[in-house]
Amino acid sequence: MTLLQTISSGPSAWRRWLGFLALFGLVLLLWWPQPAWGASGESLFANHCAGCHINGGNILRRGKTLKLKALERNGITGPEAIAAIAAAGLGQMSGYGEVLGPGGPQAVADWVWQQAQLNWPAATKPAA
Repeated sequence: MTLLQTISSGPSAWRRWLGFLALFGLVLLLWWPQPAWGASGESLFANHCAGCHINGGNILRRGKTLKLKALERNGITGPEAIAAIAAAGLGQMSGYGEVLGPGGPQAVADWVWQQAQLNWPAATKPAA
């Protein structure tokens, strides 16, 4: 039986194909990398990092902020270093690689680095 014969063999065949396509779409949604779902570095930061790093600060250790001067003082010179810390952790900070999902640490790091370069202006603006 060919695909065309299967599809045209009646209403139950259509239901099976629609069910298969719905299941396939659900599987894609569940296994697709998180940032591809529209989770930006900013939203990942807001959901997983801002609790301790409000406005680029650090509520636990004042010298370990995400401000540019503190990053440079601590030897962090770009988003790659921030991504490594976000994924694996460093010192008292645990790693959040699994929580942020595939590509998440890099998305957060890129956003954090951009905010540090701009002295954290997005932190002063209300979220839209």
